[in-house]
Amino acid sequence: MKVLTSIVAVIVISATSYGQRSDSLSENEMQGIVYMREEEKLARDIYDSLYAKWQVNPFGNIRKNEQIHMNRMKALIVSYKLADPVTDGNEKPGIFLNASLQKYYSELIHSGSQSLNEALKVGAMIEELDISDLNRYQKSTVSKPVSETYAYLKMASENHLRAFVRRLKANGINYLPIILTTREFEDIINTDKEEQNKCREGKYCEG
Repeated sequence: MKVLTSIVAVIVISATSYGQRSDSLSENEMQGIVYMREEEKLARDIYDSLYAKWQVNPFGNIRKNEQIHMNRMKALIVSYKLADPVTDGNEKPGIFLNASLQKYYSELIHSGSQSLNEALKVGAMIEELDISDLNRYQKSTVSKPVSETYAYLKMASENHLRAFVRRLKANGINYLPIILTTREFEDIINTDKEEQNKCREGKYCEG
């Protein structure tokens, strides 16, 4: 867990815009779209790798969802005529244009390969990171399509976080948040029953 904490301390949450400008988006909005496209790839690539090693859920289920999330971000990139960072050789697993995400990938793969429980902690922390970044970018956009996409991805990440925390609890481990505040984390975990009801009603379910 010390490795995960040190990664959080040093990672620079920065996004670089690689596409042409859109008059309807600010620089920060464009950066957010490009960055989240690669951050969703980070989750997919890590979960693919950890599933191959440990052969358990939630990795097996959630890794497929992350591809859907990548596709949602791709749709925004196409819509706003931004250049996709996940092109050419960068679409390969474990390859990122953003240097911080590249470093993140290597260190989290190493940490998650130590044991199943460490792998599950990696999964929970990735979902925390997604939620934190999605919150930040959603607050800074005035675009309805962008905001709605972020809201969709955030709901999914909250479901995924709950899934990892449940699995860790079943293994006798009480996961504590690394990125989110304790209140933010507990609010998400405590809505578990509500989200399960939504799943049963067919409104939304992932993880």
